[in-house]
Amino acid sequence: MAQRLNSVVTRHFSKLTSLSSTRKLTENVSSKPKTASGSEITSDHLLYTPEHFALKESLKKIIDQDINPYVDQWEAEGIFPAHKVFKLLGNAGFLGVNKPVEYGGLGLDFSYSIAMSEELGNIRCGGIPMAIGVQTDMATPALARFGSTELKKEFLLPSIMGDKVACLGVSEVGAGSDVATIKTNAVREGDEYVVNGGKMWTTNGTQADWMCLLANTSDGPSHKNKSLICLPMNSPGVHIARKIDKMGMRSSDTAEVFFVDVRVPCKNLIGQEGMGFTYQMLQFQEERLWACGNILTMMDNIIQETIQYTRQRKIFKMPVLYHQSVHFRLAELETEIELLRSLLHRSTALYIKGNDVTKLASMAKLKAGRLSREVGDSCLQYWGGMGFTSDVLVSRFYRDARLLSIGGGADEVMLSIICKYMDTLPKPPPKK
Repeated sequence: MAQRLNSVVTRHFSKLTSLSSTRKLTENVSSKPKTASGSEITSDHLLYTPEHFALKESLKKIIDQDINPYVDQWEAEGIFPAHKVFKLLGNAGFLGVNKPVEYGGLGLDFSYSIAMSEELGNIRCGGIPMAIGVQTDMATPALARFGSTELKKEFLLPSIMGDKVACLGVSEVGAGSDVATIKTNAVREGDEYVVNGGKMWTTNGTQADWMCLLANTSDGPSHKNKSLICLPMNSPGVHIARKIDKMGMRSSDTAEVFFVDVRVPCKNLIGQEGMGFTYQMLQFQEERLWACGNILTMMDNIIQETIQYTRQRKIFKMPVLYHQSVHFRLAELETEIELLRSLLHRSTALYIKGNDVTKLASMAKLKAGRLSREVGDSCLQYWGGMGFTSDVLVSRFYRDARLLSIGGGADEVMLSIICKYMDTLPKPPPKK
């Protein structure tokens, strides 16, 4: 693995002077404007070092050469070749940026994952970045932190290398944002768990080699009776009921999965039995920050393409862009994006120093979902009839971005979390 890490560094990060997971944050904040293309200034960045920008530049090459040329085709087909794309990213080290070096990762801190999430926003659809995020920041974090050495070798290492596709089994038909109410059970029989139940909205579900499954392993309190289990998807009794036809995220396959007496070795348990809910909650901070970073670049790109289009498109003998209502609105949206970016980078800087950023991550997720809907709606309006076709990126973004206020914790759940930290939730009356 050390040889692989060195080759990755040589090939992709020639500008790096160190691959240490600790580095100082500069105190200088650049006041220089962004370029017209939306690219960030590489010097005096609040969070990112030259190493971050080298990683982003390397990933951008893969996106431009091996992903974006095929996005339209994959969107039309309703699926992308996950094994092929993940192998490309795995070979380059991008599926384990903040994972342990001994299991194929680069051993960097979480800020590099955020840099990667932002760069993945340059993919011209939402489905593929989401699928990659499931692999890197949803299905594997608990395994990397709490899994046994044997489990990491069997599931984490090939997932980081791009040899296996992972999916996350949490949501169910009657349990989405309310994770505590899941019904899928894993009953211990000897040295095996027998799994029965079903999972819904499973990203990568039709192509996955294994699932990070959250299931009830006892009859105790709902927050203490759940466990995470590595479940091979080729196990007898695993049934892919259907590939769900979605409004957006078309290139990402989403499955409904059923389990009928599926037997899984007890050694596939991640960490301690009964700690699954806690493990899942711990990684929500990273998952929500990752989603925020990803949508930021997408919004940047939509605004830039809208500026270009409205500068050329004329109405009443002048470019659409020159109407005050249009360029003022775009200025408002750009301001909101920059404020959200600052919140994201501040939250990430605090997080990598060991702070609990649940409140800030929930705020970032809430704002990202709502702002992306504003950006999509406003920009699509300025494209006129073209915006209502499937020929332009803005219409795809309009459909894809709508998920952000639903998946990974709905807006209402984010508001409840924020209110909890503000101590403004209604309190039950005292018992008599």
